[in-house]
Amino acid sequence: MINRRLAGSTVLVMLFAAPAFADVTPEQVWENWLSFSTSSGQTVTTESVERDGDTLVVTGMKMAIDQEGVTGTGSIDEIRFQDKGDGTVEVTMSDTYPFEMTFDAPEAGANPTSLSMEIRHPGLTVTASGDEAETVYDFSGPEMTVALTSVEGVDAEAVDLTVEAKLTNVTGKYLVAVGEGETSSLTSSFAAENMALTMAGSDLDPSPAEGEMAGPSEMKVTLSMADLTGTTNGTFLGSEAMADMAAALKAGFATDGSFSSGATTYDMEVTEAAGVTKITGQAESNTISFVMDATQLAYSGGAKAVTMSMSAPEIPFPQVNIGYGEAAFGFQMPVTVTEEPADFSFLTRIVDLTVSDEIWGIIDPTNQLPRDPATLVIDTKGKAKLFVDIMDPAAMEAVGDQPPGELNALDITALQAKIAGAELTGSGALTFDNTDLVTYGGMPAPTGKIDLKLVGGNTLMDKLVAMGLLPEDQVMGFRMMLSMFANATGEDELSSTLEFKDGGFFANGQQLQ
Repeated sequence: MINRRLAGSTVLVMLFAAPAFADVTPEQVWENWLSFSTSSGQTVTTESVERDGDTLVVTGMKMAIDQEGVTGTGSIDEIRFQDKGDGTVEVTMSDTYPFEMTFDAPEAGANPTSLSMEIRHPGLTVTASGDEAETVYDFSGPEMTVALTSVEGVDAEAVDLTVEAKLTNVTGKYLVAVGEGETSSLTSSFAAENMALTMAGSDLDPSPAEGEMAGPSEMKVTLSMADLTGTTNGTFLGSEAMADMAAALKAGFATDGSFSSGATTYDMEVTEAAGVTKITGQAESNTISFVMDATQLAYSGGAKAVTMSMSAPEIPFPQVNIGYGEAAFGFQMPVTVTEEPADFSFLTRIVDLTVSDEIWGIIDPTNQLPRDPATLVIDTKGKAKLFVDIMDPAAMEAVGDQPPGELNALDITALQAKIAGAELTGSGALTFDNTDLVTYGGMPAPTGKIDLKLVGGNTLMDKLVAMGLLPEDQVMGFRMMLSMFANATGEDELSSTLEFKDGGFFANGQQLQ
Protein backbone atom coordinates (compact mmCIF):
# COMPACT_ATOMS: atom_id res chain seq x y z
CA MET A 1 0.00 0.00 0.00
CA ILE A 2 2.78 2.42 0.86
CA ASN A 3 4.47 1.79 -2.48
CA ARG A 4 1.24 2.55 -4.36
CA ARG A 5 0.69 5.71 -2.34
CA LEU A 6 4.28 6.81 -2.87
CA ALA A 7 3.94 6.34 -6.63
CA GLY A 8 0.76 8.39 -6.72
CA SER A 9 2.23 11.14 -4.58
CA THR A 10 5.38 11.26 -6.70
CA VAL A 11 3.22 12.04 -9.73
CA LEU A 12 1.78 15.00 -7.83
CA VAL A 13 5.28 16.21 -6.99
CA MET A 14 6.32 16.06 -10.64
CA LEU A 15 3.23 18.01 -11.65
CA PHE A 16 4.41 20.85 -9.43
CA ALA A 17 7.67 20.94 -11.38
CA ALA A 18 5.76 22.47 -14.33
CA PRO A 19 2.33 24.12 -14.50
CA ALA A 20 -0.50 21.83 -15.51
CA PHE A 21 -2.69 24.22 -17.48
CA ALA A 22 -2.00 27.30 -19.53
CA ASP A 23 -3.47 29.88 -21.85
CA VAL A 24 -2.16 32.86 -23.78
CA THR A 25 -1.86 35.24 -20.80
CA PRO A 26 0.03 34.86 -17.51
CA GLU A 27 -3.16 35.30 -15.47
CA GLN A 28 -4.92 32.53 -17.33
CA VAL A 29 -1.95 30.21 -16.83
CA TRP A 30 -2.00 30.86 -13.09
CA GLU A 31 -5.79 30.60 -12.72
CA ASN A 32 -5.95 27.36 -14.64
CA TRP A 33 -3.17 25.93 -12.52
CA LEU A 34 -5.16 26.75 -9.39
CA SER A 35 -8.26 25.13 -10.88
CA PHE A 36 -6.35 21.98 -11.70
CA SER A 37 -4.82 21.84 -8.22
CA THR A 38 -8.23 22.18 -6.57
CA SER A 39 -9.80 19.48 -8.75
CA SER A 40 -6.91 17.16 -7.84
CA GLY A 41 -7.58 17.54 -4.13
CA GLN A 42 -4.70 19.97 -3.51
CA THR A 43 -4.73 23.21 -1.55
CA VAL A 44 -2.62 26.13 -2.75
CA THR A 45 -1.93 29.35 -0.89
CA THR A 46 0.35 32.29 -1.76
CA GLU A 47 1.90 35.31 -0.10
CA SER A 48 1.35 37.53 -3.15
CA VAL A 49 0.30 37.44 -6.82
CA GLU A 50 1.29 40.66 -8.56
CA ARG A 51 2.02 41.99 -12.03
CA ASP A 52 5.53 43.28 -12.74
CA GLY A 53 5.42 44.64 -16.27
CA ASP A 54 4.88 41.75 -18.69
CA THR A 55 5.30 39.16 -15.91
CA LEU A 56 2.93 37.80 -13.28
CA VAL A 57 5.00 37.05 -10.16
CA VAL A 58 3.75 34.55 -7.58
CA THR A 59 5.68 34.49 -4.30
CA GLY A 60 5.53 32.26 -1.25
CA MET A 61 3.41 29.56 -2.84
CA LYS A 62 2.56 26.64 -0.56
CA MET A 63 0.83 23.48 -1.65
CA ALA A 64 -0.71 20.66 0.36
CA ILE A 65 -2.23 17.27 -0.46
CA ASP A 66 -4.33 15.01 1.77
CA GLN A 67 -5.70 11.86 0.19
CA GLU A 68 -5.65 8.07 0.61
CA GLY A 69 -3.64 8.13 3.81
CA VAL A 70 -0.96 10.43 2.41
CA THR A 71 -0.37 14.05 3.37
CA GLY A 72 2.18 16.29 1.73
CA THR A 73 3.38 19.86 1.84
CA GLY A 74 5.73 21.85 -0.37
CA SER A 75 6.67 25.42 -1.05
CA ILE A 76 8.11 27.39 -3.97
CA ASP A 77 9.57 30.81 -3.23
CA GLU A 78 8.82 32.34 -6.62
CA ILE A 79 7.15 31.51 -9.92
CA ARG A 80 7.27 33.92 -12.87
CA PHE A 81 4.76 33.82 -15.75
CA GLN A 82 6.13 36.05 -18.52
CA ASP A 83 4.02 37.12 -21.48
CA LYS A 84 6.35 36.74 -24.48
CA GLY A 85 4.16 38.93 -26.68
CA ASP A 86 3.63 36.21 -29.29
CA GLY A 87 0.74 34.34 -27.70
CA THR A 88 2.97 32.23 -25.47
CA VAL A 89 3.82 32.34 -21.78
CA GLU A 90 7.24 31.41 -20.40
CA VAL A 91 7.21 29.96 -16.89
CA THR A 92 10.27 29.90 -14.65
CA MET A 93 10.53 29.23 -10.95
CA SER A 94 12.89 28.89 -8.02
CA ASP A 95 15.71 26.50 -8.77
CA THR A 96 15.08 24.49 -5.59
CA TYR A 97 12.12 23.76 -3.38
CA PRO A 98 11.32 21.25 -0.60
CA PHE A 99 8.51 18.72 -0.42
CA GLU A 100 7.51 16.49 2.49
CA MET A 101 5.17 13.51 2.55
CA THR A 102 3.75 11.56 5.49
CA PHE A 103 2.17 8.12 5.18
CA ASP A 104 -0.34 6.86 7.72
CA ALA A 105 0.81 4.10 10.05
CA PRO A 106 0.22 0.64 8.52
CA GLU A 107 -1.31 -0.64 11.76
CA ALA A 108 -2.62 0.62 15.08
CA GLY A 109 0.08 1.67 17.52
CA ALA A 110 2.72 2.19 14.81
CA ASN A 111 4.24 5.50 13.80
CA PRO A 112 3.61 7.22 10.47
CA THR A 113 6.46 7.43 7.97
CA SER A 114 7.67 10.84 6.81
CA LEU A 115 9.87 11.58 3.82
CA SER A 116 11.67 14.87 3.21
CA MET A 117 12.68 15.64 -0.37
CA GLU A 118 14.28 18.42 -2.32
CA ILE A 119 13.46 19.10 -5.97
CA ARG A 120 16.13 20.94 -7.97
CA HIS A 121 15.85 22.09 -11.60
CA PRO A 122 18.19 25.04 -12.27
CA GLY A 123 17.61 26.60 -15.66
CA LEU A 124 14.30 24.83 -16.29
CA THR A 125 11.99 26.74 -18.64
CA VAL A 126 8.44 25.91 -19.67
CA THR A 127 6.78 27.61 -22.64
CA ALA A 128 2.99 27.40 -22.86
CA SER A 129 1.07 28.00 -26.06
CA GLY A 130 -2.34 27.27 -27.52
CA ASP A 131 -5.68 28.29 -26.11
CA GLU A 132 -7.90 27.70 -23.10
CA ALA A 133 -9.21 24.38 -24.42
CA GLU A 134 -5.91 22.87 -25.57
CA THR A 135 -2.56 23.97 -24.22
CA VAL A 136 0.85 22.77 -25.39
CA TYR A 137 3.87 22.91 -23.09
CA ASP A 138 7.47 22.66 -24.25
CA PHE A 139 10.05 22.30 -21.50
CA SER A 140 13.80 21.94 -21.27
CA GLY A 141 16.47 22.05 -18.61
CA PRO A 142 20.13 21.17 -18.15
CA GLU A 143 19.29 18.96 -15.17
CA MET A 144 16.46 17.92 -12.87
CA THR A 145 17.07 16.29 -9.49
CA VAL A 146 14.84 14.71 -6.85
CA ALA A 147 16.70 14.04 -3.60
CA LEU A 148 15.43 12.19 -0.54
CA THR A 149 17.05 13.95 2.39
CA SER A 150 15.55 12.18 5.41
CA VAL A 151 13.24 9.37 6.51
CA GLU A 152 11.44 9.21 9.84
CA GLY A 153 9.02 6.72 11.38
CA VAL A 154 8.26 2.95 11.08
CA ASP A 155 11.63 1.42 11.89
CA ALA A 156 13.25 4.47 10.31
CA GLU A 157 14.82 5.98 13.40
CA ALA A 158 17.70 3.52 13.01
CA VAL A 159 18.07 4.14 9.27
CA ASP A 160 20.19 6.86 7.72
CA LEU A 161 19.06 6.85 4.09
CA THR A 162 19.72 9.28 1.25
CA VAL A 163 18.56 8.90 -2.36
CA GLU A 164 19.20 11.17 -5.34
CA ALA A 165 18.02 10.81 -8.92
CA LYS A 166 19.34 13.28 -11.50
CA LEU A 167 18.28 13.69 -15.14
CA THR A 168 20.56 15.63 -17.49
CA ASN A 169 19.67 17.55 -20.67
CA VAL A 170 15.94 17.07 -20.29
CA THR A 171 13.51 18.03 -23.05
CA GLY A 172 9.85 17.32 -23.57
CA LYS A 173 6.39 18.38 -24.61
CA TYR A 174 2.90 17.80 -23.37
CA LEU A 175 -0.54 18.79 -24.55
CA VAL A 176 -3.35 19.38 -22.07
CA ALA A 177 -6.95 19.54 -23.30
CA VAL A 178 -9.67 20.58 -20.84
CA GLY A 179 -12.95 18.69 -21.11
CA GLU A 180 -16.26 18.94 -19.33
CA GLY A 181 -16.32 19.12 -15.55
CA GLU A 182 -13.07 17.83 -14.05
CA THR A 183 -12.10 15.78 -17.11
CA SER A 184 -8.86 16.53 -18.92
CA SER A 185 -6.64 14.73 -21.41
CA LEU A 186 -2.87 14.62 -21.55
CA THR A 187 -0.46 13.71 -24.36
CA SER A 188 3.20 13.94 -23.41
CA SER A 189 6.72 12.91 -24.35
CA PHE A 190 10.13 13.46 -22.81
CA ALA A 191 13.78 12.65 -23.38
CA ALA A 192 16.89 12.84 -21.24
CA GLU A 193 20.52 12.24 -22.06
CA ASN A 194 21.19 10.36 -18.84
CA MET A 195 19.79 9.46 -15.45
CA ALA A 196 22.09 8.90 -12.47
CA LEU A 197 20.69 7.37 -9.29
CA THR A 198 22.67 7.15 -6.06
CA MET A 199 21.48 5.62 -2.81
CA ALA A 200 23.30 5.26 0.51
CA GLY A 201 22.03 4.04 3.83
CA SER A 202 23.12 2.56 7.13
CA ASP A 203 21.29 0.58 9.78
CA LEU A 204 22.61 2.07 13.00
CA ASP A 205 20.75 -0.13 15.47
CA PRO A 206 19.73 -3.39 13.82
CA SER A 207 17.77 -6.05 15.69
CA PRO A 208 19.04 -9.33 14.27
CA ALA A 209 16.85 -12.38 14.14
CA GLU A 210 17.78 -15.39 16.24
CA GLY A 211 20.99 -16.94 14.96
CA GLU A 212 22.03 -13.88 12.95
CA MET A 213 25.05 -11.71 13.68
CA ALA A 214 24.48 -8.30 15.26
CA GLY A 215 26.24 -5.19 14.06
CA PRO A 216 25.75 -2.20 11.80
CA SER A 217 25.14 -2.59 8.06
CA GLU A 218 25.70 -0.21 5.16
CA MET A 219 24.32 -0.10 1.63
CA LYS A 220 25.49 1.78 -1.46
CA VAL A 221 23.73 1.73 -4.83
CA THR A 222 24.55 3.51 -8.09
CA LEU A 223 22.56 3.29 -11.33
CA SER A 224 23.15 4.97 -14.67
CA MET A 225 20.80 4.92 -17.69
CA ALA A 226 21.49 6.64 -21.01
CA ASP A 227 19.19 7.85 -23.78
CA LEU A 228 15.92 7.87 -21.88
CA THR A 229 12.64 8.47 -23.72
CA GLY A 230 9.05 8.20 -22.58
CA THR A 231 5.46 8.91 -23.52
CA THR A 232 2.26 9.21 -21.52
CA ASN A 233 -1.28 9.66 -22.81
CA GLY A 234 -4.56 9.59 -21.00
CA THR A 235 -7.94 10.90 -20.01
CA PHE A 236 -8.04 11.90 -16.34
CA LEU A 237 -10.85 12.64 -13.91
CA GLY A 238 -11.05 14.56 -10.64
CA SER A 239 -9.67 13.14 -7.40
CA GLU A 240 -13.09 12.10 -6.08
CA ALA A 241 -13.89 10.14 -9.23
CA MET A 242 -10.50 8.38 -9.09
CA ALA A 243 -11.19 7.08 -5.56
CA ASP A 244 -13.24 4.24 -7.13
CA MET A 245 -11.14 2.75 -9.92
CA ALA A 246 -13.92 0.57 -11.32
CA ALA A 247 -16.27 3.56 -11.58
CA ALA A 248 -13.49 5.78 -12.95
CA LEU A 249 -12.80 3.37 -15.81
CA LYS A 250 -16.48 3.29 -16.70
CA ALA A 251 -16.55 7.11 -16.57
CA GLY A 252 -13.73 7.38 -19.12
CA PHE A 253 -10.44 7.21 -17.22
CA ALA A 254 -7.75 5.77 -19.48
CA THR A 255 -3.98 5.91 -19.65
CA ASP A 256 -1.15 4.40 -21.66
CA GLY A 257 2.56 5.00 -21.83
CA SER A 258 5.99 3.71 -22.70
CA PHE A 259 9.54 4.11 -21.46
CA SER A 260 12.85 3.09 -22.95
CA SER A 261 16.52 3.53 -22.17
CA GLY A 262 19.83 2.69 -23.73
CA ALA A 263 22.99 1.52 -21.99
CA THR A 264 22.40 0.81 -18.30
CA THR A 265 24.87 -0.02 -15.55
CA TYR A 266 24.35 -0.59 -11.84
CA ASP A 267 26.42 -1.40 -8.77
CA MET A 268 25.13 -2.39 -5.34
CA GLU A 269 27.26 -3.07 -2.26
CA VAL A 270 25.96 -4.17 1.14
CA THR A 271 28.37 -4.41 4.06
CA GLU A 272 27.30 -6.45 7.10
CA ALA A 273 28.98 -8.16 9.99
CA ALA A 274 29.27 -11.35 7.92
CA GLY A 275 31.02 -9.60 5.03
CA VAL A 276 30.33 -7.72 1.82
CA THR A 277 27.71 -8.57 -0.80
CA LYS A 278 28.31 -6.96 -4.19
CA ILE A 279 26.11 -7.01 -7.29
CA THR A 280 27.04 -5.36 -10.59
CA GLY A 281 25.40 -5.48 -13.98
CA GLN A 282 24.70 -3.84 -17.28
CA ALA A 283 22.21 -3.93 -20.15
CA GLU A 284 22.20 -2.70 -23.70
CA SER A 285 18.58 -1.47 -23.57
CA ASN A 286 15.35 -1.61 -21.55
CA THR A 287 11.69 -1.05 -22.42
CA ILE A 288 8.40 -0.81 -20.49
CA SER A 289 4.87 -0.11 -21.74
CA PHE A 290 1.40 -0.13 -20.18
CA VAL A 291 -2.26 0.39 -21.08
CA MET A 292 -5.25 0.72 -18.77
CA ASP A 293 -8.79 1.61 -19.83
CA ALA A 294 -12.35 0.30 -19.57
CA THR A 295 -11.62 -2.64 -21.87
CA GLN A 296 -8.17 -3.87 -20.92
CA LEU A 297 -5.14 -3.90 -18.67
CA ALA A 298 -1.80 -4.53 -20.36
CA TYR A 299 1.80 -4.38 -19.22
CA SER A 300 5.03 -5.42 -20.91
CA GLY A 301 8.75 -4.96 -20.63
CA GLY A 302 12.05 -6.23 -21.85
CA ALA A 303 15.83 -5.94 -21.85
CA LYS A 304 18.66 -6.90 -24.19
CA ALA A 305 22.29 -7.95 -23.71
CA VAL A 306 22.11 -8.22 -19.92
CA THR A 307 24.96 -9.37 -17.67
CA MET A 308 25.12 -9.57 -13.88
CA SER A 309 27.79 -10.59 -11.37
CA MET A 310 27.30 -11.29 -7.69
CA SER A 311 29.60 -12.11 -4.80
CA ALA A 312 28.60 -12.68 -1.17
CA PRO A 313 29.89 -14.37 1.99
CA GLU A 314 27.28 -17.15 1.63
CA ILE A 315 28.34 -18.03 -1.94
CA PRO A 316 30.87 -20.89 -1.90
CA PHE A 317 32.93 -19.50 -4.79
CA PRO A 318 34.28 -16.04 -5.59
CA GLN A 319 31.57 -14.84 -8.00
CA VAL A 320 28.36 -15.82 -9.80
CA ASN A 321 27.88 -14.58 -13.37
CA ILE A 322 24.55 -14.58 -15.19
CA GLY A 323 23.71 -13.21 -18.62
CA TYR A 324 21.13 -13.39 -21.36
CA GLY A 325 20.73 -12.02 -24.84
CA GLU A 326 17.11 -10.97 -24.48
CA ALA A 327 14.30 -11.13 -21.94
CA ALA A 328 10.71 -10.00 -22.27
CA PHE A 329 7.40 -10.37 -20.48
CA GLY A 330 3.91 -9.12 -21.12
CA PHE A 331 0.24 -9.66 -20.53
CA GLN A 332 -3.07 -8.27 -21.71
CA MET A 333 -6.46 -9.01 -20.16
CA PRO A 334 -10.00 -7.63 -19.98
CA VAL A 335 -10.93 -5.84 -16.74
CA THR A 336 -14.72 -5.47 -16.91
CA VAL A 337 -17.73 -7.67 -17.65
CA THR A 338 -17.65 -8.61 -21.34
CA GLU A 339 -20.67 -9.49 -23.46
CA GLU A 340 -18.46 -11.06 -26.12
CA PRO A 341 -15.12 -12.86 -25.68
CA ALA A 342 -12.28 -10.35 -25.33
CA ASP A 343 -8.59 -10.62 -26.18
CA PHE A 344 -5.96 -11.74 -23.70
CA SER A 345 -2.30 -12.64 -24.07
CA PHE A 346 0.67 -13.79 -22.03
CA LEU A 347 4.36 -13.75 -22.94
CA THR A 348 7.49 -14.82 -21.13
CA ARG A 349 10.73 -14.93 -23.07
CA ILE A 350 14.36 -15.40 -22.09
CA VAL A 351 16.88 -16.10 -24.82
CA ASP A 352 20.47 -17.35 -24.56
CA LEU A 353 20.67 -17.55 -20.77
CA THR A 354 24.14 -18.36 -19.44
CA VAL A 355 25.45 -18.99 -15.93
CA SER A 356 28.91 -19.36 -14.42
CA ASP A 357 30.84 -22.61 -14.82
CA GLU A 358 30.84 -22.77 -11.01
CA ILE A 359 27.04 -23.14 -11.09
CA TRP A 360 27.27 -25.81 -13.75
CA GLY A 361 29.92 -27.51 -11.65
CA ILE A 362 27.48 -28.05 -8.81
CA ILE A 363 24.98 -29.74 -11.15
CA ASP A 364 27.47 -31.43 -13.50
CA PRO A 365 30.91 -31.78 -11.84
CA THR A 366 32.14 -34.23 -14.52
CA ASN A 367 31.21 -31.90 -17.38
CA GLN A 368 28.92 -34.36 -19.18
CA LEU A 369 26.18 -31.91 -20.16
CA PRO A 370 26.48 -29.38 -23.00
CA ARG A 371 26.66 -25.89 -21.53
CA ASP A 372 25.05 -24.10 -24.42
CA PRO A 373 22.90 -21.05 -23.62
CA ALA A 374 19.37 -21.89 -22.50
CA THR A 375 16.15 -20.43 -23.91
CA LEU A 376 12.54 -20.40 -22.70
CA VAL A 377 9.69 -18.88 -24.72
CA ILE A 378 5.97 -19.12 -23.92
CA ASP A 379 3.87 -16.90 -26.20
CA THR A 380 0.10 -17.30 -26.01
CA LYS A 381 -3.04 -15.36 -26.85
CA GLY A 382 -6.73 -16.07 -26.81
CA LYS A 383 -10.28 -15.04 -26.00
CA ALA A 384 -12.02 -14.96 -22.62
CA LYS A 385 -15.16 -13.55 -21.01
CA LEU A 386 -15.36 -11.94 -17.57
CA PHE A 387 -18.45 -12.25 -15.39
CA VAL A 388 -17.35 -9.60 -12.87
CA ASP A 389 -15.42 -6.35 -12.81
CA ILE A 390 -11.99 -7.34 -11.47
CA MET A 391 -11.32 -3.72 -10.43
CA ASP A 392 -14.31 -3.85 -8.06
CA PRO A 393 -13.16 -5.39 -4.73
CA ALA A 394 -16.73 -6.03 -3.57
CA ALA A 395 -17.61 -7.86 -6.79
CA MET A 396 -14.46 -9.98 -6.62
CA GLU A 397 -15.15 -10.88 -3.00
CA ALA A 398 -18.70 -11.92 -3.87
CA VAL A 399 -17.38 -14.39 -6.47
CA GLY A 400 -15.67 -16.41 -3.74
CA ASP A 401 -14.08 -19.62 -5.03
CA GLN A 402 -15.89 -19.49 -8.37
CA PRO A 403 -13.95 -18.44 -11.48
CA PRO A 404 -14.51 -14.78 -12.45
CA GLY A 405 -14.84 -15.70 -16.11
CA GLU A 406 -14.48 -18.37 -18.76
CA LEU A 407 -11.84 -19.35 -21.31
CA ASN A 408 -13.09 -19.41 -24.90
CA ALA A 409 -9.96 -19.83 -27.04
CA LEU A 410 -6.22 -20.32 -26.61
CA ASP A 411 -3.52 -20.02 -29.27
CA ILE A 412 0.01 -21.19 -28.50
CA THR A 413 1.86 -18.90 -30.85
CA ALA A 414 5.30 -20.12 -29.80
CA LEU A 415 6.65 -22.63 -27.32
CA GLN A 416 10.39 -23.26 -26.95
CA ALA A 417 12.45 -24.76 -24.16
CA LYS A 418 16.15 -25.36 -24.84
CA ILE A 419 18.74 -26.53 -22.30
CA ALA A 420 21.70 -28.90 -22.06
CA GLY A 421 21.50 -29.99 -25.70
CA ALA A 422 17.76 -30.74 -25.76
CA GLU A 423 15.06 -28.56 -27.32
CA LEU A 424 11.26 -28.71 -27.17
CA THR A 425 9.23 -26.59 -29.61
CA GLY A 426 5.53 -26.37 -30.29
CA SER A 427 2.48 -24.41 -31.42
CA GLY A 428 -1.25 -24.93 -31.52
CA ALA A 429 -4.76 -23.56 -31.18
CA LEU A 430 -7.75 -24.65 -29.07
CA THR A 431 -11.32 -23.50 -28.58
CA PHE A 432 -13.40 -24.38 -25.52
CA ASP A 433 -17.06 -25.36 -25.06
CA ASN A 434 -18.04 -23.94 -21.68
CA THR A 435 -21.43 -25.71 -21.81
CA ASP A 436 -19.65 -29.08 -21.59
CA LEU A 437 -17.97 -29.48 -18.20
CA VAL A 438 -18.47 -33.26 -18.05
CA THR A 439 -16.37 -34.79 -20.84
CA TYR A 440 -13.05 -33.65 -19.37
CA GLY A 441 -13.85 -33.77 -15.66
CA GLY A 442 -14.96 -30.20 -15.00
CA MET A 443 -12.79 -28.52 -17.67
CA PRO A 444 -14.53 -26.87 -20.63
CA ALA A 445 -14.34 -29.30 -23.56
CA PRO A 446 -11.50 -28.29 -25.94
CA THR A 447 -11.37 -28.63 -29.72
CA GLY A 448 -8.16 -28.20 -31.68
CA LYS A 449 -4.61 -29.50 -31.80
CA ILE A 450 -1.08 -28.86 -30.54
CA ASP A 451 2.04 -29.82 -32.50
CA LEU A 452 5.20 -30.63 -30.51
CA LYS A 453 8.76 -31.62 -31.40
CA LEU A 454 11.56 -32.78 -29.09
CA VAL A 455 15.18 -32.92 -30.29
CA GLY A 456 17.99 -34.36 -28.16
CA GLY A 457 15.68 -35.63 -25.42
CA ASN A 458 16.94 -39.23 -25.32
CA THR A 459 20.58 -38.13 -25.24
CA LEU A 460 19.87 -35.80 -22.33
CA MET A 461 18.05 -38.53 -20.38
CA ASP A 462 20.95 -40.94 -20.95
CA LYS A 463 23.39 -38.39 -19.52
CA LEU A 464 21.18 -37.65 -16.52
CA VAL A 465 21.04 -41.37 -15.75
CA ALA A 466 24.83 -41.68 -16.10
CA MET A 467 25.24 -38.75 -13.70
CA GLY A 468 22.93 -40.39 -11.17
CA LEU A 469 20.42 -37.55 -11.29
CA LEU A 470 17.61 -39.74 -12.65
CA PRO A 471 16.85 -43.40 -11.81
CA GLU A 472 17.01 -45.64 -14.88
CA ASP A 473 13.63 -47.27 -14.18
CA GLN A 474 11.90 -43.87 -14.14
CA VAL A 475 13.51 -42.93 -17.45
CA MET A 476 12.37 -46.23 -18.98
CA GLY A 477 8.80 -45.51 -17.86
CA PHE A 478 8.98 -42.01 -19.31
CA ARG A 479 10.27 -43.36 -22.64
CA MET A 480 7.40 -45.84 -22.77
CA MET A 481 4.97 -42.97 -22.25
CA LEU A 482 6.68 -40.95 -25.00
CA SER A 483 6.28 -43.87 -27.39
CA MET A 484 2.50 -43.61 -26.87
CA PHE A 485 2.38 -39.90 -27.62
CA ALA A 486 5.21 -39.35 -30.12
CA ASN A 487 6.74 -40.70 -33.31
CA ALA A 488 10.45 -40.85 -34.15
CA THR A 489 11.05 -38.52 -37.10
CA GLY A 490 14.85 -38.43 -37.11
CA GLU A 491 17.94 -39.21 -35.08
CA ASP A 492 16.97 -38.42 -31.46
CA GLU A 493 13.97 -36.48 -32.74
CA LEU A 494 10.38 -37.03 -31.69
CA SER A 495 7.23 -35.29 -32.92
CA SER A 496 3.65 -35.45 -31.74
CA THR A 497 0.29 -33.98 -32.65
CA LEU A 498 -2.12 -33.83 -29.73
CA GLU A 499 -5.70 -33.33 -30.90
CA PHE A 500 -9.02 -32.81 -29.15
CA LYS A 501 -12.10 -33.50 -31.26
CA ASP A 502 -15.57 -34.98 -30.88
CA GLY A 503 -15.11 -35.36 -27.14
CA GLY A 504 -11.98 -37.47 -27.58
CA PHE A 505 -8.23 -37.02 -27.10
CA PHE A 506 -5.87 -38.24 -29.83
CA ALA A 507 -2.07 -38.48 -30.01
CA ASN A 508 -0.73 -38.88 -33.55
CA GLY A 509 -4.14 -40.14 -34.63
CA GLN A 510 -4.42 -42.74 -31.85
CA GLN A 511 -7.39 -42.19 -29.56
CA LEU A 512 -6.38 -42.20 -25.89
CA GLN A 513 -9.71 -40.99 -24.48
